[in-house]
Amino acid sequence: MENKEIIKKALLFSGLAEEHLVEVAEIVVRRPFGKGETLFTEGEKAAGFYLLASGSLKLCKISPDGREKVLHMVHPVETFAEAAFFGDGSYPAEARGVEKGEVLYFPRDAFMGLLERNPRFSLNLIASLSLLLRRFARQIEELSFADAPSRLASYLIDLAARKSTSFQGRTYLELDMRKGELASRLGTVSETLSRTFRKLKDEGVIEVDGNKVVVLNMEKLKMVAGR
Repeated sequence: MENKEIIKKALLFSGLAEEHLVEVAEIVVRRPFGKGETLFTEGEKAAGFYLLASGSLKLCKISPDGREKVLHMVHPVETFAEAAFFGDGSYPAEARGVEKGEVLYFPRDAFMGLLERNPRFSLNLIASLSLLLRRFARQIEELSFADAPSRLASYLIDLAARKSTSFQGRTYLELDMRKGELASRLGTVSETLSRTFRKLKDEGVIEVDGNKVVVLNMEKLKMVAGR
């Protein structure tokens, strides 16, 4: 797919006229990545930001003792690392490939030139960063106040909204990360996550087979999530 066709699907570039999309596409650098490959590390100087064209990535932080905390799973046509344009100009987390794919890279200087020439870019950037802020605010709230079943239920609801199929009142979805990574993302440990899956299964809310989940009762799942 051409750069312009990928770019126009991203929130950051929504509503841009065709000629402006062409301008953006002209500054893009396409970069493939492999499974497990690191695109950038925490604290590295931010020379630009990215849009995921294909594959899967995770944003994570690594503790001094080597433990990994997954902050966010990046999905196709989602931009990331925009916030590094501001503050101290360094990446606040590490980006690592979960499945091989390709990113579009937007060099900082070239993109800043577009911002200066077109105010619409600035408005869209504000909207994109606002969405990012709300996402992390909700994540902090869940980690601070919600119990493990509520956190897992919220994750499954959000995952279902992004990518799932429904048939005869059931919702079929597939986890977008390994269960160990999911436990880290939810602020718990693998044993607690396994017990939580089992609890929801015993209550007739879900069925689980490996990384495949069937939501049997979406309304009850929303009640568990407090929504």
